[in-house]
Amino acid sequence: MAQNDGPPLGKFLASSEKATRDKAVKHLVEFLSNPTGRILSDDLELAKLWKGIFYCYWMSDKPPVQQALATELADILLKIPDPSSSLLFLKGFWQTIVREWPGIDRLRMDKYYMLIRRFVNASFVLLIKNGWSPSLCEEHNDILRSAGSPLCPSDPRVPLGLSYHLSEIWLIELNKACTTVPAQKPVPLALVLAPFLTLAAKTPNKITNQQIQANLIDPLLSTLSLPQEPDEPPLLKRLKMGSTWDDMSQLLANCCLSPLDKPLDRSRLRKGVLEYIFEVASREDSKDSNRRKLYAIYKTNIDEDDDP
Repeated sequence: MAQNDGPPLGKFLASSEKATRDKAVKHLVEFLSNPTGRILSDDLELAKLWKGIFYCYWMSDKPPVQQALATELADILLKIPDPSSSLLFLKGFWQTIVREWPGIDRLRMDKYYMLIRRFVNASFVLLIKNGWSPSLCEEHNDILRSAGSPLCPSDPRVPLGLSYHLSEIWLIELNKACTTVPAQKPVPLALVLAPFLTLAAKTPNKITNQQIQANLIDPLLSTLSLPQEPDEPPLLKRLKMGSTWDDMSQLLANCCLSPLDKPLDRSRLRKGVLEYIFEVASREDSKDSNRRKLYAIYKTNIDEDDDP
């Protein structure tokens, strides 16, 4: 930050003293939540600020402290008055995670997975509270797909493990967000899936493609193939869906394909998702080998639906 905006927060955020770090985080929240504050639009400033935040979290060494700090940092997305500025802050988060990921040691990995979950959840809450604005959703997706971000298909610097982890938690965190803040407008599932399907269509790495299918596409299609039984006990639903997936009832009860659509039942939603997979696979910039895999997903599932 510029000198007239306050102290050099990056330095204080990365202090070895917890009291100093706590005070810096409080100052950061106050600065970013101030409606009269300056928009964080300078990439270099944002990178410096996020480096300080990253090491502030790095030095939080007890689980309760880590959990509280992860929540406090992610909640900043919801306290910044302007949604587009919130997404700029989110962009700084993702680019910092990608840049610093190779240096995270095994003992600290779990706490950074937790931080990622908190930011994914807060991102969805932000979109829900803004009525799933199509322009805001596209801004959010563009950030995820841009160079230096975790779902960019063409940037070799992006650690593969990040996209794998995100594919595992994406809809689970969306469902949690819908449970926390019930959406007045239906969730546009095609926009939610778009960054992953784009990555699946364009990635040069066949394992990435396999992970997206195994962690995200197949479980979603399987869940959508379940009969709609609103009175079914949640535990039974979880057993049917598999132990790695939460009960998706809150999400699927208010879901569509595109903004401004009406909510769809599971059967029509499943068909719409399959048609969207086919559409992404058909794009000119899809890799031939990836196109064939996406077509195979479409054909296998459509054939299953057509069986008597």
